[in-house]
Amino acid sequence: MEYVEIFDTTLRDGEQVPGCKLDSVTKLMIAEQLDQLGVDVLEAGFPISSPGDFKAVEDISKLVKNARVCGLTRAVKKDIDVAAEALKSAKRSRIHTGIGTSESHMRYKFNASPEQIIERAVAAVTHAKSYVEDVEFYAEDAGRTENEFLAKVCEAVIKAGATVLNIPDTTGYCLPEEYGAKMKYLKENVTGIHKATLSCHCHNDLGLATANSIAGVQHGARQIECTINGIGERAGNTSLEEVVMILRQHPTLNLDTRIQSKQLFGISQLVSESMAMPVQPNKAIVGANAFAHSSGIHQDGVIKKRETYEIINPTDVGVNQSSIILTARSGRAALAYRAKNIGYELDKLQLDKVYQQFLIVADQQKEIGDEDLPKIIEATNI
Repeated sequence: MEYVEIFDTTLRDGEQVPGCKLDSVTKLMIAEQLDQLGVDVLEAGFPISSPGDFKAVEDISKLVKNARVCGLTRAVKKDIDVAAEALKSAKRSRIHTGIGTSESHMRYKFNASPEQIIERAVAAVTHAKSYVEDVEFYAEDAGRTENEFLAKVCEAVIKAGATVLNIPDTTGYCLPEEYGAKMKYLKENVTGIHKATLSCHCHNDLGLATANSIAGVQHGARQIECTINGIGERAGNTSLEEVVMILRQHPTLNLDTRIQSKQLFGISQLVSESMAMPVQPNKAIVGANAFAHSSGIHQDGVIKKRETYEIINPTDVGVNQSSIILTARSGRAALAYRAKNIGYELDKLQLDKVYQQFLIVADQQKEIGDEDLPKIIEATNI
């Protein structure tokens, strides 16, 4: 079994969502929970961006006991100096620096030649290395960067001392096959690649962030950068809870993480409430409906044996139990199950009679709750 490191950027990339800015107390509370969750790297912020972000990174560095604390910078000397200062109290620190490498970024964002981009990348990593041993380099928009040039950049920054190579699909453009092939190309064509860890940082613009991250680790990456609930700019980032449980549910991949999965639902709710970003009910793993069943066929199967329709035990992610939701699509098995839970043992004849009354009421309202059942049962005079 190999371990994939989890790099959490909820407090940096996640907090960049409009309206999701956190106060310092809440940020520290989430950081502490992430540390207990078992993330390997906690990206605490972008220190030079504001005095508040600097202090948050500084305070988190003092608080976190287990994870490496990371600060983001541009490939700018002053950024790196400020990040190093903010991180100086961390037990284990990492500076995350980088620059855009795609044709679009080089031409329109930096107005620089490929040679100049490599020069700036090397200078940034070299300077960061003067402060910390652990330096991560990001090749922004790597998803749209030609593989041959990307390999040259990676090789140069490894020589300068980079320990992690972040290959971001910044715009969420790649297909999983393309992103996986990019990782494979780097593994096979970058001299010294064994000295660095390849990292996936995928965005969800086309709904492929999780799939791309899994494709990345299948082809040699050993770090995934992600956020709780997949929160992040535009359509969001790779969802931490999704990649963790995908790896755990597919033992043939021979990959796992150190995440304490029973804490996933709790921290999902904490982040959702703190950032005022509701989790959609059908969200994988942590959505309200992730373990809820309203179809009669599904309900009957789950009642008989949970695994018929659930590949994850809800308790493994911190959810107490599966939910049997009574609607007009529910069957007799679900009705009998819910009735028994509130003290009514119905034989077959009674159940048939109650079920007919249940359908009449269920057609009039979206959902039948425990408070409705006694009225329905009593209305049949059984």
